[in-house]
Amino acid sequence: MSRLFMRERVLSGVQPTGSLHLGNYLGAIRQWVEYQHEYDSLFCVVDLHAITMPHDAKSLSRETLDAAALYIAAGVEPDIAPIFVQSHVSAHAELAWLLNCMTPMNWLERMIQYKEKKQKQGENVAVGLFDYPVLMAADILLYQADLVPVGEDQRQHLELTRDIARRFHDLYCKRKRRVFREPKALIVKEGARVMSLADGKAKMSKSAPIDGSRINLVDSPDLIASKIKKCKTDQLKGLEWDNPNRPEATNLLNIYQSVTGLEREVILRDVSDLSWGAFKPRLTDAIIAHLDPIQRAYKELAADQLFLSQTLKQGAHRADEIATKTLDDAKGAMGITTRSGV
Repeated sequence: MSRLFMRERVLSGVQPTGSLHLGNYLGAIRQWVEYQHEYDSLFCVVDLHAITMPHDAKSLSRETLDAAALYIAAGVEPDIAPIFVQSHVSAHAELAWLLNCMTPMNWLERMIQYKEKKQKQGENVAVGLFDYPVLMAADILLYQADLVPVGEDQRQHLELTRDIARRFHDLYCKRKRRVFREPKALIVKEGARVMSLADGKAKMSKSAPIDGSRINLVDSPDLIASKIKKCKTDQLKGLEWDNPNRPEATNLLNIYQSVTGLEREVILRDVSDLSWGAFKPRLTDAIIAHLDPIQRAYKELAADQLFLSQTLKQGAHRADEIATKTLDDAKGAMGITTRSGV
């Protein structure tokens, strides 16, 4: 069937290192559950991106399977939206190399995330971290994605992907059919950006050294209660949204709204006059109640390694069919022979 008569395609993924947290879920995975019914969707565990930063090699395999299990536990249905591991589809690395050979270095030197992470790592920063945006471009372009869910921190990378596609077409497709579809941003919903429990101005992160700065999806109810009880707040009375001087208030209210599904007006009517001491137990109960079915489903899935392995193999097979076609087209445009063409 022609793409003209098909649903738009969405591609997204999360790195598996560390434990997936509430920010990953509310900012990405929960929205994938909706996207799978609206779009032609593929969801990836991006393990090749995970190794651009120092990681625990002994844990990566387990974390990769855990991430896939959490995708499914949260509501992604593999029969509708294939779930696969990035490294299981070799076209990702191969297309990244082809794109490396025509992407100007100065395009990568201005990437904000690279500059920030380089400061943290010092002189031992790896080439892979510098080159991360090209691999991300390869991920997206391989699947002819129409839309890519992005937050503000990833928008620059998506623009780079579009620039790389245009440069490739200018260099190799002037009199040929274009190889890649230029993706557009699928903006995540308001309130989906979850900030750190230790700093309302910083994004909740798996790499943050303090575990108490995040709610991991597999945290026990007691641990969730402890983290919320200790999370950073302010000394002002009452609760309010969107006061730039009260980022923690906005963050905790956003989380409460996201896990309860209540409208802002309803929430403010109910909690605006509460103290932090009175609000935190409500927030705790709401988070625990929301995560409970996900945690129960995850435990069942994590115990069934055969099912997870088969699901990821099937997902990789379906992804590979799309990716190989794109890779062969890119090779052809660049004058590289393929096995099928020899």
